[in-house]
Amino acid sequence: MKIIILGCGRLGAHLARRLDRAGQSVTVIDRMSEAFARLGNDFQGKMVLGTGIDEDVLRRAGIETADAFVAVSNGDNTNAMASEIAKLVFKVPHVVARLYDPVREDTYHTLGLMDTVCPTVIGSDKICEIILKDRPGK
Repeated sequence: MKIIILGCGRLGAHLARRLDRAGQSVTVIDRMSEAFARLGNDFQGKMVLGTGIDEDVLRRAGIETADAFVAVSNGDNTNAMASEIAKLVFKVPHVVARLYDPVREDTYHTLGLMDTVCPTVIGSDKICEIILKDRPGK
């Protein structure tokens, strides 16, 4: 599978290394070249320096033949816009965006625009599960 990841922070780098070790063809896009150091020396994928909402950068990353696009930069607006471009302009079959703001996540779901992951909601759910487990009347 050919996968493009926007954002080489902790999550993006971890995901890229994991998919690379699993034998997937991975390309990572980031605005800062220093971020690519997180990938380590054994990363076999491709690194593209640039902004993930720039169509030329996305083309250099190979988006026209990508099977999946994952936007995990540190900005909700960038992730949402890049994901929309991947889905609507380049017709990438699997598009996932991390959005920190639950309101934005709900809005995008309502519009049917993309699959999202919201760490705020996931974290809140997990914390409630931990502190309320085994309590009567939860």
